[in-house]
Amino acid sequence: MSPQLLTPTPNAYSAILGTGSFRPDVVVTNDDVCQWIDSSDEWIRQRTGTITRHRADANTSVLDMAQGAAQAALEDAGISAAQLDTVIVATVTFPHATPSAAAALADRLGATPAPAYDISAACAGYCYAIAQADALVRSGLAQHVLVVGVEKLSDYIDNTERTISFLLGDGAGAVIVGASPVPGISPSVWGSDGSKWNAISMTHSQLELRDSLLGANELLESAVDEPLEELANPWPTLRQDGQTVFRWAVWEMAKMAREALAEAGLKAEDLAAFIPHQANMRIVDELAKQLKLPDTVLVARDIAENGNTSAASIPMAMDRMRKAHPQLSGKFALQIGFGAGLVFGAQVVLLP
Repeated sequence: MSPQLLTPTPNAYSAILGTGSFRPDVVVTNDDVCQWIDSSDEWIRQRTGTITRHRADANTSVLDMAQGAAQAALEDAGISAAQLDTVIVATVTFPHATPSAAAALADRLGATPAPAYDISAACAGYCYAIAQADALVRSGLAQHVLVVGVEKLSDYIDNTERTISFLLGDGAGAVIVGASPVPGISPSVWGSDGSKWNAISMTHSQLELRDSLLGANELLESAVDEPLEELANPWPTLRQDGQTVFRWAVWEMAKMAREALAEAGLKAEDLAAFIPHQANMRIVDELAKQLKLPDTVLVARDIAENGNTSAASIPMAMDRMRKAHPQLSGKFALQIGFGAGLVFGAQVVLLP
């Protein structure tokens, strides 16, 4: 008899076992924002629904926030870091292209030698990570996966521009995904539309920044009396085509949300909560309207207090909702992330 390869013993189902979040101490109000742009508290509230946003100070890093959220999630799930089989961090603001934030986070938590890696999928990063954590657990490759969405967007904004800077906040949200006796995560609906790749983007690439700095150094060395600002590009910061993003998010993401419900075998009235990416309150409200959610479904509106935190927004909103409404335990929530790429991901999850 020829030898056969051993394979992991699969788990029938996976579920979210615990949640946690970290919100920086610095609170930036709309009046604070209006020091930099010609606007008003009323205009920002009407256009975005944002009232305040949390931002990290210079001494609080992406890793600090990720660690705070992760430790809270581990405690909520009732497991230790040593029980983690995989660490996944969704972020676009870790300041190192390599090595990953996840590897450093795993070491900080005491999860070594768990495999660890980052996902760069912007505001859909958390939902992408949930899709992978679900697959890892059900395949038997992992028993407990830490998923963290974390962003320090304040490092990549120009406070004086009006397309996106006033929306953005910092923070981290985390969940533990583990084996479950009942289905806790539905099949994922995820994808991308690269034809709108520039709808949300950076002003400059890292290569452009490098070249500008080299040019500035050459100018200094030549002692030519010319203004350096003509050569040096500013630090890369975020911009968006608001109308394109709004139309895409409302119409296309409503379709994806309905598809996610269908994949889960559920209807809108079966949900207890709707937790979309906190991009803009008008988008959140329009999605809820398009889905015809009954009044019994709680809708996450974390953007009012925390702004748009990209990959961190869904797990942060979920953690806050669970703490405010403990009756949601064991009930269904639809989560959907969408953003730069353009990318999207959605699942129905059973709330722990």
